[in-house]
Amino acid sequence: MTTGMPAEPSAVVGGLTVRLRPVREDDLEMFRRFAVEPGLVGLDWAGFRDAAAAARRFAADGWLGADDSRLMVDVGAEGGAAGLVSYHSGGYAGLGKYWEIGIALLPEWRGRGIGWRAQALLCDYLFRHTPVQRIQAATHAENLAEQGSLKRAGFTFEGVIRAAEFRNGQWRDGHMFSRLRGDPSPL
Repeated sequence: MTTGMPAEPSAVVGGLTVRLRPVREDDLEMFRRFAVEPGLVGLDWAGFRDAAAAARRFAADGWLGADDSRLMVDVGAEGGAAGLVSYHSGGYAGLGKYWEIGIALLPEWRGRGIGWRAQALLCDYLFRHTPVQRIQAATHAENLAEQGSLKRAGFTFEGVIRAAEFRNGQWRDGHMFSRLRGDPSPL
């Protein structure tokens, strides 16, 4: 018997089912680690952050806000939570709302095809449940693995954003990618 409720977004890679799901209380330890362990999030480390902020946000809305949300990248019973994807809204000229997405995987789950699938799942989910035309993602100029992941997830490289991020004592360039509603899903 079907309940009419859609299944959580999922894809299979190397025998693992990659799926996106809401944050649970037991996931907050990973959020805490991302806030206080240098290098755990790779090039995105921006210094120590409030380790309790994630729990306060979870208590407020379960990390499912109208304009800023997180979903867990889960690899099922085989491995549990491998990381998280994020999305927050932005706008062009007041009317062109878009989502900007991001991903953070624990080091042991990187390089296995999980990241691009999670990002493609997130895009498919957002296009299915919100009316936006555009989803964008920015990454570091030197993060070749993430650039490849975004391309595999159906994104198109748009260009360099000069001196867009202050990290590790200096201003650095970023690379901008986008996926539009009419672009085919790689899944």
